Amino acid sequence: MEYRELGRTGWKVPVLGQGTWGIGGFYSRDESGDAEAIAALKLGIELGMTLIDTAEAYGAGHSEEVVGKAIADLKAEVFVATKVSPEHLSYESVIRSAKASLSRLNIKTIDLYQVHWPNPRIPIKETMRAMEKLVKDGLVRFIGVSNFSVSEMEEAMASLAREEIVSNQVEYSLLDRSIEDDLLPFCEKERITVIAYSPLARGKLSEPRRHLDRREANVLQKLADKYGKTSSQIALNWVTRRPSVIAIPKAVKTEHVKENAGSVGWSMSIEDYEELDKIFSRHR
Repeated sequence: MEYRELGRTGWKVPVLGQGTWGIGGFYSRDESGDAEAIAALKLGIELGMTLIDTAEAYGAGHSEEVVGKAIADLKAEVFVATKVSPEHLSYESVIRSAKASLSRLNIKTIDLYQVHWPNPRIPIKETMRAMEKLVKDGLVRFIGVSNFSVSEMEEAMASLAREEIVSNQVEYSLLDRSIEDDLLPFCEKERITVIAYSPLARGKLSEPRRHLDRREANVLQKLADKYGKTSSQIALNWVTRRPSVIAIPKAVKTEHVKENAGSVGWSMSIEDYEELDKIFSRHR
C-alpha cells in the first residue's frame, strides 16, 4: 500500500481507504448486512486500507457501530475518520456528537473529525471552537471538512486559533471532475488533503459499457487490457495519481475489496493519464 501525508500533519495515511456510506443502513438503521460488511472491512484492513471513513448520519449511527465491531479485535493500527452532521454544528452539539460517535465506535480518539456539510445558519467560528476543544481534550486528533467550497474553507481556516484544516472530503471521479478548476488547486497550494468519495461514480465506472458513452467505455477497456487491470482499477488509479488526493471507495463484497486494493502500487504512462483526461474532459 502507498502512503501519503495527511495535510501538513506528518501523519501518513494509505492512498486508498474504505468508505462506509450504506454500511449499517443509509438514512435509517439496517442490520441485515452487518456480518458481510464487517468481513469486508477486516479484509480491507488486512490489505492495507487502514483508513476507514464513516459518519454519524450513516445508518442513523449504526455505520459507526459496525466499524467499531470490525476494528475491535484488530492489532493493525486503524485510522478512523467520522463526520458530524450539519444540524449538529453548534458548540454544544459538536461536543455531544463527537462523544456519541466515540461511544458507537468504541474508541478513545477520533483520528479525523470532519464537518459533513457546511451550515450557513450556524457560524463556522462556533463550530471550529468546538473542534479545537475536542482536540485539546484528546478526543479528536485532526480536523477536516467535507463538501466545502474554497470560500467556505477559507472561512473555516480563518476561524481556527491553534489547529489546521487537514482535509476536505469531496466527490471526485472521472465522471465528476468539478473540483479541478478551483478547489483542487487551492487544496494543493495549502497542502490540504483531498479525500475523494464516490471515486467510482457510484458503480458507474465499474460497468462502463452500461453507463458510459462508447468513447469513454472504449478507452477504459483498452487501458484495462493494456495493464491487466479492471475498469474500476484504472478509474481508481487515475483518481489517486495526484499526490494531494486519497480515495475511499466503498465495498461490501470481498471480491470488490480485493479489486480496489489492486488499483494502487503501480502507475500508467503519462500519455495514458492524459488520454483519460482528454476523453473524460466533459465531466470537468
